[in-house]
Amino acid sequence: MKDRLTLYTKYLLDFMFYSGIAVILTLPLSIWFYGKINSYFRNNYYSLLVVFSLSGVFAALIIRELRKMFRTVLNNDCFIPENVKSLEKMSTYSFFIAVITACRLFIYITPAVFVIILVFVIAGLFSKVLAQVFDKAVAYKQENDLTI
Repeated sequence: MKDRLTLYTKYLLDFMFYSGIAVILTLPLSIWFYGKINSYFRNNYYSLLVVFSLSGVFAALIIRELRKMFRTVLNNDCFIPENVKSLEKMSTYSFFIAVITACRLFIYITPAVFVIILVFVIAGLFSKVLAQVFDKAVAYKQENDLTI
């Protein structure tokens, strides 16, 4: 069961990464098309394009770091300094998404915007704390490896 779940997670991360890139690349068309239905999108085309594109790029970067970390899980070697760096980057990217989304409040206010900001602030804090935990685990692992 564990192997199936691991494999499923790997494929899910791969799908999210590549489909996320496709979504980012097609944003100009998507926003233009949706602008035909929703005048808000038509009137704020360029601002929304910038906000969604930047958020999308940072989200793709988060998924890229997750994929790198997941490879170490598959190799049974997760407590390495590279994962600490990945968690730090993910924290920074999450905070950037929260700030970018907060800028969206000047364009269009919805309850979902506040939820997205909160989710990415929490994700940023969680990643920051997890990076510190991983850093300690890496230090303990290296110390253990030296005593053997």
